[in-house]
Amino acid sequence: MCSRAQYRASGSGCRVLYARNIAGCIGGHVHDGVYRQQHNRSGRRMAHHAAGVPQTMNVVVFSGTTEGRALSYALAELGAQVTVCVATEYGKIDQGFCPGIQVKSGRLEQADMIPVLQDKTLCIDATHPYATQVTQNIREAAAQAGVVYKRLLRPASQLPQGCLVAANAQEAVQMLQSMEGNVLLTTGAKELLPFALLGKERLYARVLPLESSLHACAQAGIQPAHIIAMQGPFGAELNKALLHQYSIRYLVTKDGGSPGGFWEKWEASQACDVQMVVIRRPEEDGESYQDVLDFCKEWMAGCR
Repeated sequence: MCSRAQYRASGSGCRVLYARNIAGCIGGHVHDGVYRQQHNRSGRRMAHHAAGVPQTMNVVVFSGTTEGRALSYALAELGAQVTVCVATEYGKIDQGFCPGIQVKSGRLEQADMIPVLQDKTLCIDATHPYATQVTQNIREAAAQAGVVYKRLLRPASQLPQGCLVAANAQEAVQMLQSMEGNVLLTTGAKELLPFALLGKERLYARVLPLESSLHACAQAGIQPAHIIAMQGPFGAELNKALLHQYSIRYLVTKDGGSPGGFWEKWEASQACDVQMVVIRRPEEDGESYQDVLDFCKEWMAGCR
């Protein structure tokens, strides 16, 4: 599998590429980077590829998650041409380098996504489970571009007994207004502003080490000494140390599942007698990493 620093070349030294669209295999064939088409007797071009030479599968993965990155590497190693879209330059760095993968960074509106998806084989939405508006935009853009859409969704956690569960950030704030003690926010920078109502003395935020995160903290009135700018996920021991260091009584989190370090937060909160407040995941249908990967493998095999 690709790593961020290196890629294991195929034994033949030649990358073999695959493709298919909604109706089946697309016209032409690819070998050594050359696209060829043939014509039938009427002069019209028809789909054809040389014996033993599969066609190119072009996939767009909207990512920024652990599972999205892993899937893009797996597809590239299988021979697909992969375009990965991430929202920030930080996400681009986190994605790393792998031959066969092109990375585009920058926030895209629905209209911006359509040109990226045109003439592609498949659209895979591997964005964060809480990015509901982004998912809606991707789904609608894929429909307009006529591209097959798959939603890769990490499994939800079975929330343990003892958690306080809120429907959204505003409801979590309402819960905490009647309670005393320091609050550690691990929800991400976008969710900080509603918590300003709790008062800056109580609030601590763990956010990504980005300028935009620091700006969000400032908008929410969080003091510089109360900002923990680090990249996760974090182990239980580091979580415990932070809870002790800042005398935290309440830890607010989303259900990011195992990739988001949910259980490490739970273990630390239990060990430190800290109340965990979980913002509930939005209702959504999706498929597992393995199901999406198997779908891609079967599709690619159909064009051999």
